[in-house]
Amino acid sequence: MNIYLDIETIPGQQAEIKQQIEQSITAPAQFKKPESIQQWLDENRESAADEAWRKTSFDGALGHIAVIGYAVDDGEPVTIYRDAYGNRDAERAMLADFFEVVNTAGRQLAGGTRSNAAPVFIGHNVLDFDLRFIFQRAVMLGIRPPACIPFDAKPWDKSVFDTMTAWAGVRNRVSLDKLCRAFGVAGKGSEIEEEIDGSMVWGFVKDGRIADVARYCAGDIERTRAIHRRLTFQSAA
Repeated sequence: MNIYLDIETIPGQQAEIKQQIEQSITAPAQFKKPESIQQWLDENRESAADEAWRKTSFDGALGHIAVIGYAVDDGEPVTIYRDAYGNRDAERAMLADFFEVVNTAGRQLAGGTRSNAAPVFIGHNVLDFDLRFIFQRAVMLGIRPPACIPFDAKPWDKSVFDTMTAWAGVRNRVSLDKLCRAFGVAGKGSEIEEEIDGSMVWGFVKDGRIADVARYCAGDIERTRAIHRRLTFQSAA
C-alpha cells in the first residue's frame, strides 16, 4: 500500500517568537562603529527579523502544519486543514486525523496475507522535510504517531520512496516543478491558476486563502504520484 504525502507549513504564530527573533538580529560584521551599527539596525532590523521569522516555517519546533495532504494508492487526494491555523488544538486534531488514516492502513495490511507489511510513504523531499516536520510537531504537541511511519528511514529503505532522491541522488536536489516540466506534468499552481510554491504559502494563508493552499497541496500529491509512476516505470514516457 502506498501513501502519497505532502504538507504545507507556516511560520510560528506565537508573538514571543517574533519578539525573540527581532531581539536576536545583529548588524553584519563589517559594521564596526556603534553609530553605523545602530543605523543599520534602525533601517533593517524589522525586515531582517521578518525574513528570519518566515524561515520558522521550516522548523518543526516553531512553525506549524497548515495542511496535510495524502492519497492512498490510486485514491483521490485528501487534505486535512483547519481555518484556525497555528492553533495547537487544531493542529493536534489534524495530526490525529492523519495518524488514524495511517493506523487504518496498517490494520488493513495486517489483516491481509502480508501480515508484516507496512505502508510505503512517497513524497518529494519527504525524508528530510515532510516526515521530519510531522515527527517534530507530534513531539511538540504530545501526540504519539503510528510506529509504522518511517521517520528515521534511510534513502534506500523500502518503507519510503523520495522522488527527489530517486532522481537526483542522496547528495543532490531537484525541485518538484523541474521534474514536472521535464515529464510534462501540470506544474505547481495549475489547480488554482496562480503562481504558488512553499515560500508563498504563508501569504495565501494570511489572506484567508487556506482552502486554495489545500487545493495546491492536493495538486502536489497528484504531481508526486505521476512522477513516482514515471520513476518506477509504471507509466510510459
